[in-house]
Amino acid sequence: MSTHVDVLGMAREQLAIAADYLDLDSGLHQVLSHPMRQLVVNFPVVMDNGEVVCFEGYRVQHNSSRGPTKGGIRYHIDVDVHETTALAMWMTWKCAVVNIPYGGAKGSVKVDTKQLSLREIEKLTRRYATEISIILGERSDIPAPDIGTNGKVMAWIMDTISMQKGYTVPGCVTGKPVDLGGSLGRVEATGRGVIVATEEAAKSIGMNLGGAKVVVQGFGNVGATAAKIAEEHGAIVVGISDAVGGIYNPKGLPVAELTAKYSGRDGGIREYADAQAVTNAELLELPCDILIPAAISGQITKDNADKIKAKLVVEGANGPCTPEADRIFKDKGLFVVPDILANSGGVIVSYFEWVQDLQNFFWEEDQVNERLTKILRHSYAHVEATMKQYGTDMRTAALIIGVKRVADATVRRGIFP
Repeated sequence: MSTHVDVLGMAREQLAIAADYLDLDSGLHQVLSHPMRQLVVNFPVVMDNGEVVCFEGYRVQHNSSRGPTKGGIRYHIDVDVHETTALAMWMTWKCAVVNIPYGGAKGSVKVDTKQLSLREIEKLTRRYATEISIILGERSDIPAPDIGTNGKVMAWIMDTISMQKGYTVPGCVTGKPVDLGGSLGRVEATGRGVIVATEEAAKSIGMNLGGAKVVVQGFGNVGATAAKIAEEHGAIVVGISDAVGGIYNPKGLPVAELTAKYSGRDGGIREYADAQAVTNAELLELPCDILIPAAISGQITKDNADKIKAKLVVEGANGPCTPEADRIFKDKGLFVVPDILANSGGVIVSYFEWVQDLQNFFWEEDQVNERLTKILRHSYAHVEATMKQYGTDMRTAALIIGVKRVADATVRRGIFP
């Protein structure tokens, strides 16, 4: 989605780094660097004015050796098949790092939803779901919400698949509304997981989360939830940005008020008066203890990495830091919790939702949050131990774990036929 960064090249470079550590067989490396399936669909939608518009969409399944593929669906004007493939690959490693039985997938449609009515978005969703339904299913590939989609969109996809089957199939998507088989705690799961990872990382570097100054880039579901929970843990959120721009107040910002009154408005959080306006680029360079990039990929590059003043970076978005930025951070001694660990809360609770749907047995919210926290803490400890074992950074350690688990599963299963 960031035009200047080749995210697929970035994902493959990260894989190559892990492959070196693991001494991965070259054939296996080749298998893991390519998706097992890429579906490109072009489909018509009749707009409210009667005009027919053709949209392009994708569904990419990267690897299914550890289980059904899993991954979000993104509606954004800048998506393409390369970015969708990179995101699917990251999902594979993410599921493996936190040890849940899924492979990675990703879907997207090239569309600016702000130009569409709700009815048009529904028609687009149902037609897109029908086009990719040949590879979807509760045992094969399970979508979830991502940028530009939400529980309402998931409900439409679930209904579309169910209409084709002739019975309700709640487990074919996750991130659904709770009354349609969604899980309690799912909406907040990614942001909550980001803060669990932040807490663990703060312990690793001897920082106290209470009183720490936090900057959050991106005020969508992940960023807003992370900001809210960070505040509940005693941190001071000093900078926040959304698509329009950012605001900064060194004394702290009222997260709940910003969420309630300014989020989702055309002028965005910039309309909040008691703060200094900053650009998204300036926001990343603000003085703070903890930086949470929770917007889109390719935000921290070789051009701005040395200007980052935070002591800890926790990736709420997928791929916000490029490999060049990682190298600069390593030289600076800046501690980074990588996306495939830090933002895995969403897929962990999606997994819980799927399990609940398959069993038709639902859990209390505190059970969901408790299990999420337990898996994340355990995974964090494993990544940290691997980092120390190999004398590397957290991202490489997480990739070593993720890639090894997927490679091992692939070898154990063997190559068909």
